[in-house]
Amino acid sequence: MIRSFFLIFVLLCFSSGVILAQSFIKTADLFKRPENDLRSGQLNIYQDASLDTLINRYILMSKKVYKEKNYYGMTGFRIQIYASSNRNAREESNKARADFINKFPDIVSYPVYQDPGYFKIRVGDFRTRTESTKLFLTISKEFPDSYIVPDIINFPDLNTK
Repeated sequence: MIRSFFLIFVLLCFSSGVILAQSFIKTADLFKRPENDLRSGQLNIYQDASLDTLINRYILMSKKVYKEKNYYGMTGFRIQIYASSNRNAREESNKARADFINKFPDIVSYPVYQDPGYFKIRVGDFRTRTESTKLFLTISKEFPDSYIVPDIINFPDLNTK
């Protein structure tokens, strides 16, 4: 009997230690300003604690993306116009990208290499699938094998409107 109580006590202590070891970011901490700034006001945020959990998960996911891809970005969509792993895939992907740049000079294209030897060309930075569908209809006339893929995109420039 004493052994079972001791085992339960140890498990409770261990589980509480694991929970406390996780970092937690509050929304109010994200908007902190220096205390010595005379122009700063006070920001009070009243919200459900589950929103802090969601924001914390998003921040942790963004840090993971940065570690994997070595750049900051957000989840979004791109249009993949070329993908191959054959012997001449590198040269063909460069030709497809040059052809795309000639036909659509104002749209950014990104060469992607994935192991084991896949060369891909993806174009555009779209936050939603609906945004990408507008351009996809135009691009698919020139590149019939293209399709929309989820990807990590560059942050949109919010000053261009």
